[in-house]
Amino acid sequence: MSAQTDNDTASRDRLNPVVFYGSVIGIVVFSLWTMIDTERANTVINAVLGWIAHTFGWYYFLTVVIYLAFVIFIGLSRFGKIRLGPEHARPDFNIFSWSAMLFSAGIGIGVIFFALAEPLTQFYNAPDAPENQVAAARHAMQLTFLHWGLSGWGIYTLVGMSLAFFSYRHNLPLTISSALYPIFGKRIYGPIGHAVDIAAVLGTVFGIAASLGIGVIQLNYGLNFMFGITESAWTQTILVLMIVVFATISAVTGVEKGIRRLSEFNILLAVALLLFVLFAGKTIFLLNALVMNVGDYLAGFVAMSFDTYAFDPPTSWLNAWTLFFWAWWIAWGPFVGLFLARISRGRTIRTFVAGTLTLPIAFMMIWMSLLGNSAIDMAMNGATDFGQQVMETPPAGIYLFLQEYPFPIVTTIAVSILAIVFFVTSGDSGALVLSNFTSILKNVNSDAPIWMRILWSAVIGVLTLALLLAGGLSALQSAVVITGLPFSVVLFFMIAGLYKALKVEAFKEDSHRLSLAGHLSGRTGGGSERGSNRSWQQRLKRAMSFPDLKQSKRFLAETVQPAMESVSQEIEAQGVQVEINQGIQNESHYISLNVQLDEEQNFTYQVWTCRYGTPSFAMRTPHASSQYYRLEVHLLEGSQGYDLMGYSREQVIEDILDQYERHLHFLHLNRQEPGSVNMPDSPEQPPA
Repeated sequence: MSAQTDNDTASRDRLNPVVFYGSVIGIVVFSLWTMIDTERANTVINAVLGWIAHTFGWYYFLTVVIYLAFVIFIGLSRFGKIRLGPEHARPDFNIFSWSAMLFSAGIGIGVIFFALAEPLTQFYNAPDAPENQVAAARHAMQLTFLHWGLSGWGIYTLVGMSLAFFSYRHNLPLTISSALYPIFGKRIYGPIGHAVDIAAVLGTVFGIAASLGIGVIQLNYGLNFMFGITESAWTQTILVLMIVVFATISAVTGVEKGIRRLSEFNILLAVALLLFVLFAGKTIFLLNALVMNVGDYLAGFVAMSFDTYAFDPPTSWLNAWTLFFWAWWIAWGPFVGLFLARISRGRTIRTFVAGTLTLPIAFMMIWMSLLGNSAIDMAMNGATDFGQQVMETPPAGIYLFLQEYPFPIVTTIAVSILAIVFFVTSGDSGALVLSNFTSILKNVNSDAPIWMRILWSAVIGVLTLALLLAGGLSALQSAVVITGLPFSVVLFFMIAGLYKALKVEAFKEDSHRLSLAGHLSGRTGGGSERGSNRSWQQRLKRAMSFPDLKQSKRFLAETVQPAMESVSQEIEAQGVQVEINQGIQNESHYISLNVQLDEEQNFTYQVWTCRYGTPSFAMRTPHASSQYYRLEVHLLEGSQGYDLMGYSREQVIEDILDQYERHLHFLHLNRQEPGSVNMPDSPEQPPA
């Protein structure tokens, strides 16, 4: 049965032709245009960028604040305890692996490229910078923290939370359009959903291409600095091809192996480099500066987030820095958000929000503060040429900086390895995410076929080369700002859809609370059968019972199934369609009662055999096994956490009716809410 299930899954995992071909055609046409008619393409891109910056600058500032405020509100509200997946689900990765993948996927090689270039540029050229050098240094780090801090991760958190909720809790496809189900319903499977997913794919591809393009420029300079290899289009082409190959290999191995291991290695190497800079440099100064920078950032966060420089807008600076970063975070939103969802199944919303808004940002603050303050300190103490050179040639920053520290050869090699691994983790994560975006997967926990990951690695490489040939870093930044605009609108629809769906979850909780007395009475209260046929000795015997699989299957057949059939007959007599299904998934046996409620959300009551390790005290009995089985009740939202084994048929009937009444009360509450939404019914799912 399990083998047949696996075959069915493989046969139904397929390409989404509209999203795939629509995205690929758009990317290929754009790439060919920029490579063939480079001058005209560059002119058009700059013209569109200028129009967007002039017309929508205020919009970018406002939207980023709204996204962040929404995710913080959700995390702190009653919705925060809702799990991203069934109630019985638990996280797939430990906190270290999860943090490493958050950091590597969400930040990438940009932290090496900008870690020195941005603080020094803001120190010398930031608008409204103080004339006093100390104040200018503090202001420079404030702006750096703004561009790399909470604002951007609020976008990632919003997308990741939405995708994980709709996919893992409601079994919708792991695509952006699924987050719009509460607004558009089943129309997400038509033109509306396809348009949203294509916009997400295009934004993702351009965002990744910008990051990889920055990485190519960084690596090319590093090779020239260390080995004298020429900085040229040919060198960059070879680098792109090499990285695409490595990223493909990593993507093919999947999240659990390649991406996870590379991310863990990356964060360890980055920590080692930070410790070297901290202890080889001015340790006390750097620690004091770090604390001061965090305080300055938090104190000025609101004012900086709304500062559009309306009276005297520094257009070039905004396009190159704040607007670019806001658009870059938005463009990376689908990519990083899906990846965050993919690695966060089983965590609560509150834990997810807290983790994504603290763990990678804490590391970023330490990284930017230690490197940035070290560079500014050098510039303030006579190394003026160093500061100017880093501003004019950002890739040079990290290499020139390390020449002032001990063991420059070792640290330069370490930084180059770090850049390569950052490069690969962005590429492999991007290929995996884009493959999932453009596929129709039967199981949201699975990934797209290997050939699609290889294809998307190649597409990312081609687009990166096209943008580099069209104008290097400026073209990459311009393309990101342009493609981020349409997806920023989609994010507002995601906010509306997620909020509506979370309100439905709140109604479920309210219905449980209001019907709790009946739910308890069905299993623990009085009554002739419970009072006479189930003595306290029998109750104790049941509590101390650890049945094997054979006993559990017999209970399903002799007690649970007849109970479901009795309830089914009575419900059908009232004109409602009911079906009973049973089978095996992931080596777990189940039986399911499904009540069809027309336009309302259907009622599903399932009983699964869940395997656990037998406690040590129970192993003392004769013929005891190392494993035993619980017969746990599952509803649409997952396991209810209690065991039916040992109850009578009448008690099982009462439990089914308790849960059915609770569901009907939930439907009543949901109908009373203006603009209420019915979430899709999840098919039978094996316990995780």
